[in-house]
Amino acid sequence: MKKGSVYSMVCFAVAVFLLVPVWVPTASCAEQQAAPKGPSLYERLGGVNNIAVLVDDVIERSYVSEIFKANPRIEEAHKRYPKAAYKFNATALACMVMGGPQKYTGRSLKEAHQHLQVTDVEWQELIRIFHDSMNSFKVPEKEQNEIIGIIESTKGDIVVSSGKSARN
Repeated sequence: MKKGSVYSMVCFAVAVFLLVPVWVPTASCAEQQAAPKGPSLYERLGGVNNIAVLVDDVIERSYVSEIFKANPRIEEAHKRYPKAAYKFNATALACMVMGGPQKYTGRSLKEAHQHLQVTDVEWQELIRIFHDSMNSFKVPEKEQNEIIGIIESTKGDIVVSSGKSARN
């Protein structure tokens, strides 16, 4: 892989899913995947190897984020779940929702995140981490926007409304 290559290292996702190691696409994710014209996002990003490198970077950044560390539930999930398994599952999910052949068979987003009491501040941190990582790998703006769109489509299953947070 060429360092600094426009298509070197990209991810999703999923997502999203960098708060905890499991993430599955929701119907809204699947709707965004309807009949792509031209190469899929997966293909435009260079496939599994590039996506895996980006997922690795995003997860490493999320584990040291002071915003995520401030939520004891997220911090405990990061300690409890093996990071290598997290990266594997996140990569499989990201590839799948971007049009790749990989399959993710983990828990639903809602099930995987409900106990974490994720706030909007933590959600915004996730989006910032994705942007920083994608920028560091020179992911083109069009692909960045598509990735963020996929992630944003999952917010309702991950973020608790301000009135529901019961963090103690």
